[in-house]
Amino acid sequence: MMEPSVPSRPRLLLGALGPGIVGATSLTLIHEGARRVLAHPPRMDVLGKRALKKGVRWFGGRPAHGRRLHRQSLAGDVLTNGLFYSLVALGRPKRPYLRGVVVGLLAGVGAVVLPPYLGLGRRPSRARASTSLLTLAWYTLGGLAAARATRSLLDSAPPLETPGPGW
Repeated sequence: MMEPSVPSRPRLLLGALGPGIVGATSLTLIHEGARRVLAHPPRMDVLGKRALKKGVRWFGGRPAHGRRLHRQSLAGDVLTNGLFYSLVALGRPKRPYLRGVVVGLLAGVGAVVLPPYLGLGRRPSRARASTSLLTLAWYTLGGLAAARATRSLLDSAPPLETPGPGW
């Protein structure tokens, strides 16, 4: 008879939201910091504002302007990117760093390639080759931050008990 394997801890969406928000917050902090320092940073905040305006208008509302629009778009970025980066923490607990890199790269490629097809313009993430590369790198860093948070959760969680022979 085979030895019963130790059941892996189920990764539910609610438990995955924390690492996802960590990755999204890391990404947003990198974008906001670089926006203030670099001469030609990826301006994903501009794409966020355009998307928010388009969505609010589609629902028949009037979008905010100025700082309020900026804050709303940052909150929307953290929420949507957090949901996407939550994919890193879902599934089996093996290889969160690999999942973080893959999810981050997919998000980065999407951020560079998809805006023109979504009617959001193309300039903020593709102004130069360096902005495209920075976009890919930063989204990948967000995925790695989500992976690190996932690993921290797994390391701090108490081990699951296995049923004994009397079960």
